[in-house]
Amino acid sequence: MIWEMAYSAAVLLTRHCHFPSNLIPISYLQLSRFRKPDYFRCRSQFGTVLMSSSASETKDTAPYGSWKSPITADVVSGSDKRLGGFAADSLGRLFWLESRPTESGRNVLVGQADSEGSKPADITPKDFAVRTVTQEYGGGAFCIFGDSVVFSNYKDQRLYKQSVSSNDSVPVPLTPDYGGPLVCYADGVFDSRFNRFLTVREDRRESSTNATTTIVSVDLGNPIKEPEILVEGSDFYAFPRIDHKGERVAWIEWHHPNMPWDRSELWVGYLSENGDIKKRICVAGGDVSIVESPTEPKWAPDGELFFITDRKSGFWNIYRWVESTNEVLPVYALNAEFTRPLWVFGLNSYEFLQSSHKNLIACSYRKNGRSYLGIVDVGESKLTPIDIPFTDLNNITSGLNCLYVEGASAIHPSSIAKVVLDDQNSKVVDCSIMWSSSTISPSYKPYISSPELIEFPTEVPGQNAYAYFYPPTNPLFQANPDEKPPLLLKSHGGPTAESRGILNLNIQYWTSRGWAFVDVNYGGSTGYGREYRNRLIKKWGIVDVDDCCSCAKFLVNSGKADSERLCITGGSAGGYTTLAALAFRDVFKAGASLYGVADLASLRAETHKFESHYLDNLVGDDVAYAERSPINSVDKFSCPIILFQGLEDKVVPPDQARTIYQALKRKGLPVALVEYEGEQHGFRKAENIKFTLEQEMVFFARLVGHFRVADNITPIKIDNFD
Repeated sequence: MIWEMAYSAAVLLTRHCHFPSNLIPISYLQLSRFRKPDYFRCRSQFGTVLMSSSASETKDTAPYGSWKSPITADVVSGSDKRLGGFAADSLGRLFWLESRPTESGRNVLVGQADSEGSKPADITPKDFAVRTVTQEYGGGAFCIFGDSVVFSNYKDQRLYKQSVSSNDSVPVPLTPDYGGPLVCYADGVFDSRFNRFLTVREDRRESSTNATTTIVSVDLGNPIKEPEILVEGSDFYAFPRIDHKGERVAWIEWHHPNMPWDRSELWVGYLSENGDIKKRICVAGGDVSIVESPTEPKWAPDGELFFITDRKSGFWNIYRWVESTNEVLPVYALNAEFTRPLWVFGLNSYEFLQSSHKNLIACSYRKNGRSYLGIVDVGESKLTPIDIPFTDLNNITSGLNCLYVEGASAIHPSSIAKVVLDDQNSKVVDCSIMWSSSTISPSYKPYISSPELIEFPTEVPGQNAYAYFYPPTNPLFQANPDEKPPLLLKSHGGPTAESRGILNLNIQYWTSRGWAFVDVNYGGSTGYGREYRNRLIKKWGIVDVDDCCSCAKFLVNSGKADSERLCITGGSAGGYTTLAALAFRDVFKAGASLYGVADLASLRAETHKFESHYLDNLVGDDVAYAERSPINSVDKFSCPIILFQGLEDKVVPPDQARTIYQALKRKGLPVALVEYEGEQHGFRKAENIKFTLEQEMVFFARLVGHFRVADNITPIKIDNFD
């Protein structure tokens, strides 16, 4: 066991630390060839780590929740960067977009180092930030072509063009100034035939709650012109993609009341000599008898159109369009998900590989709670799994004779890996980390709790749901044998999202202090096919709540948690599930809602266009809206609650948190409300991420934990308690 810990620590070091130029890191493949020695040394910027197979430690006995841990709130909030997309230019140079909590969440485009030993270079100037707020959740905020990038600037939401070959280049605006961030752009591509940029545009000049969405062309020449509308008439658009000759454009569209994972349509338009669409055809999604949600269209080098859809099987698989006969044919059938819900723009789940004699596709797919990298031979309809050290994959992009893969695992934080395959494209020759969301000290490794995928029975007989369970883990502490740990259950957002068993320091903050933690994939989560996702249709506030309660009770019955110290937390839709569980069930003893929904009817009336009809599918009629809104059942709350809210949130307006706070305060329950200036839906600033984590911890400790936290945290005032 000690060897496995040492091995994992060495892997973590060599793959995630920034090594000085005079040191050569050991690659993952080199490590995998090692035997089990008595000890080994691994050099990095943290110094030499000596791991011995005969090492032993004496643990102190202390109550669960009171353990001291080096994984502090500062470590969690300050070290974890978020990836907002990545791409490679024609020369194979990698670029990525990272969000930096220490810079108030500013999104910066970064370029791969030009030479070995040099550092990656920031492309985005200090007074710019690369981020779009299209559909509020954004994504697809930049596009690399040639030696230039077109990006959306956060402050004014205008498109800018900038050179990526010079570190001191000045961004040049491409779109008009409307006097504020009234017009947003996302998911664009370069059209070399007409020297223009095709992109999704969301126009809020006439209405901020019912914006007009179109696909427009932006002239890349001077002077600045009003973008020309290329495609219009639908409620939403995504994935405008040009073929290699500039003769055809594909796109995805969908209409209210559907979300893109409910029903969508794939269209192809034929371009005229002046760049207009002269003819169009619906490739998939137009037949009302076929329930499907096509997504991610992409033109192969030979001009054939590929895309992903979930027709018939209910699983997102790769398909191709035979243009001559207007047929849609499966490339490879598998009960696995080859993409994920379109919450953000810019998804890129597969890429075409260069091959002299075969049509090959590199893809990521997800099955039974785990991701895989695979190579699909289109001609033979054959899938070859590729072994890499990630169990969780998202986007893929092509480089020069390599793939760049976004991935993570139980010991790897979110990272970008450069994957080089052999000549047959069947095995990994080399796999190296190009970027990591967190430079983690190896001293944290013994404190890392590994997730266990659990399957538990739901309220429906014969039906199961899934979760990732993290046991308390700390090499220096243990609890009394007769004590069971407090449990924090997380209900993820979306609700069409998925919890994933990857290294997340936010979770490790809890487990290293003696908490058990469980991340639930309740019915309605993605990753398990349409049937599983549809469990939540008309039953939001019922199925998700029941599954979270069933999971908590399952862990109590398994001896892994204390039934009197069950807490629940969640953000956004997860915050709603948290509040609903506390109002309509009596399983949990305290809860924390982060920008969560309290009033379903108000949310329906006030939320942004993208989700304005989402609740109709999830909730149902007006009676259900009223009955399932926690704010209408304040008399049923019976335990302490803390709420956190951003004051610039357009998805869940601040009045939701304020209303339930005032109601619980009047009722006499212990309650606290924390509001953040400048934060939107989700917290980006390091100081706010830290404060939220610490106050959530000390709130639970004071009210249900029966222990004192080891950290020096000044608690905020709790109404009806202090």
